Amino acid sequence: MTRQLTCQSAVYALSKENPPAITIQPGETLTMETYDCFQNQIQSETTEISAIDWNQINPATGPVYVEGAEPGDILKVKIDQLKIGERGVMVTGKDLGVLGHRFDDFDVKIIPIKDNQAIFDEKLSLPLNPMIGVIGVAPENESVNCGTPGAHGGNMDTKVITEDAELYFPVFVEGALFALGDFHAAMGDGEVSVSGIEVPGEATVTFELIKKQSLSFPLVANDEGISLIVSKETLDDAVATAVEQMVDLLHPHTDLTLSHLTMLMSAAGEVQVSQVVDPLVTARFFVPKHILETYDIQLF
Repeated sequence: MTRQLTCQSAVYALSKENPPAITIQPGETLTMETYDCFQNQIQSETTEISAIDWNQINPATGPVYVEGAEPGDILKVKIDQLKIGERGVMVTGKDLGVLGHRFDDFDVKIIPIKDNQAIFDEKLSLPLNPMIGVIGVAPENESVNCGTPGAHGGNMDTKVITEDAELYFPVFVEGALFALGDFHAAMGDGEVSVSGIEVPGEATVTFELIKKQSLSFPLVANDEGISLIVSKETLDDAVATAVEQMVDLLHPHTDLTLSHLTMLMSAAGEVQVSQVVDPLVTARFFVPKHILETYDIQLF
């Protein structure tokens, strides 16, 4: 039977100091309920920015203590199922997002979710891409608030983190202390207004441990291929690190020279932007699945 964790087990920072909300064994499956990124505080388009408790933003359900996880391991998390609520919220305003310098007021938009569409207005309905914005493990050193991404994961706001994806996280602390939250009904690359279509929901995930292997940054795998996700202070740094880390990850699994593998990444790999509005910005480097299959690359 699948165990469950409610959204009342919420943390606002990923930290080795957080006491576990639940302990699971590798191979177990867990259903995790989440608030939306505003902890469901926005109930009306007339909500004022002053009415929101900004200390309760981006709650993540957890942490989950994975028995046997140790620093230097890899935690694999398979997203078996992702369900979202029937009502989405978007915001922008002064000092928020890419165009925050052009706004004076806080603006809220309520977006109904119906028939697998997000009803943006009377003219336009958008297809859904349910995804997880905050997902990760406790970082090695000091706590990191759930609004900030990093090598531990966190608020990566990466639209390929969706149902059937497999995520691989470096483990920094005993038990890994995994948590997730900040679901979106849909979000474009960049998340330029500072929000996707924010929704509550629940994710059913299965945990596995990979011993005697390590990663420096989170990796996501799906039917299309693999993406290495890096967050840095600048997009230039995030891109450069993601490319180099991907090349270093793949190189030992091929007989290609470093220069030829770099050429292959230039011909077939893709630099993609995840988000540009959090305290650190996030980029990913994508390698198509057919490249991995052609060279018989099996990372884990």
